[in-house]
Amino acid sequence: MSATAHTYRAALLVDAKCTLGEGATWCARSGRFYWTDIEGARLWRYDPRDGSSTSWSMPERLATFALCADEHVLLLGLATHLAFFDLVSGEIQHIVDVEPGTNTRVNDGRCDRQGRFVFGTKDESTPVRPVGGFYRLNHDLTLERLPLPAPAISNSIAFSPDGATMYYCDSPTREIRTCRYSAQGQVSHDHVFVRLSDMTGEPDGSTVDSDGGLWNAQWGGSRVVRYDAHGVETARVAVPTVQPSCVAFGGPRLGTLYITSARIGLDAAALAVDSRAGGVFVATPARRGLPDAVFRGRPRSAFGAARGRRRSNVSFSG
Repeated sequence: MSATAHTYRAALLVDAKCTLGEGATWCARSGRFYWTDIEGARLWRYDPRDGSSTSWSMPERLATFALCADEHVLLLGLATHLAFFDLVSGEIQHIVDVEPGTNTRVNDGRCDRQGRFVFGTKDESTPVRPVGGFYRLNHDLTLERLPLPAPAISNSIAFSPDGATMYYCDSPTREIRTCRYSAQGQVSHDHVFVRLSDMTGEPDGSTVDSDGGLWNAQWGGSRVVRYDAHGVETARVAVPTVQPSCVAFGGPRLGTLYITSARIGLDAAALAVDSRAGGVFVATPARRGLPDAVFRGRPRSAFGAARGRRRSNVSFSG
């Protein structure tokens, strides 16, 4: 940790006890926070106005997702494919399969500043192997593979405020990488951005603040770390759980840092100590975020016509 880095502490917000909480996303249009429990195959939403939480069951593990131009629709990154999801009716429309016939699944993803969805996959073998890929779903719903190194576990996908820099990682390498990213989608000048100096923790999900700093949740390290555009640590958030997984800025002025976490891999003894694992935590660092870019592609055919018939979901006060 840098001697000049600012330190903050996170507090529990929602004791959701997710097996593998991920995909932290703030919706500025609705003023709500979304996340996923990948292994629980559930999409979650928290409303800070009344403290209520709602969840939806998914047809398979939901690894990542993105807001869409239609505020009632999400782009889902399910384990084996991408799909549109209508939040009101529960309707799901398949888009494209991802790496069919392999032992991988979809993992981390974010929209670029042009509203295209960039995501990666992870190997589900033991031990994991670097056999996945990084992809982009374009506005016309075509899928293309990006010319980046094959990951074992893709993570940390984020974009600079001007969209000209992309961040990503292969978590087991304990390095975050960066590359130039043109408005037309070309990537170049791929190189290491930062190597984790702490002995514990691997880089997981990231977000970028309005000043261009990268905030990275570090799995196994009980921390979120901010790096400036040169890869220098400038702030750190202590998270009271061992496996923070993803981050997003939210709140009315995008000044609240939301942090998801996980219980997976923790035995009974570890959970007795880390009882809040799998919850959502918040901190208020002296930075502000940027609104998440929304996916600008649209369903190929009629979608959302069944919104008058609400699908059942589960709610509770958190």
